[in-house]
Amino acid sequence: MHTLLDLRGNIPTFIRITDGKVHDVNILDELVIETGAFYVMDRGYIDFERLHAFTLSMAFFVVRTKENVLLQRRYSHPVDKSTGVRSDQTVVLATIGSASAYPDTLRRVSYFDAVTGKRLVFLTTTSRCPR
Repeated sequence: MHTLLDLRGNIPTFIRITDGKVHDVNILDELVIETGAFYVMDRGYIDFERLHAFTLSMAFFVVRTKENVLLQRRYSHPVDKSTGVRSDQTVVLATIGSASAYPDTLRRVSYFDAVTGKRLVFLTTTSRCPR
């Protein structure tokens, strides 16, 4: 089940129930991207061409990254490690195919959850407008 919630209300604005044969990322083709909205997704939704549509629409996304995504760090931002955040970096995609699909910079944020002992790594749009 794929659900899009608008936090200004309590009724989902989009629900799609599929069988296990439909890959999560295909659902992105069905969304109408709203300027200024924030979309929070799991790593099954990583497709850089589709994610770039969010940036071009001036919307924001946060997605858990996959281990095999190759990134090149451009800048490291200061972090308060007492919050669990371990790093906050401006990055670009390092492979030709991914970089051509998403040519803008991204933010990679690494977080350590002390309760579960898990390290989570997120990719998100940068705060600047697309080129």
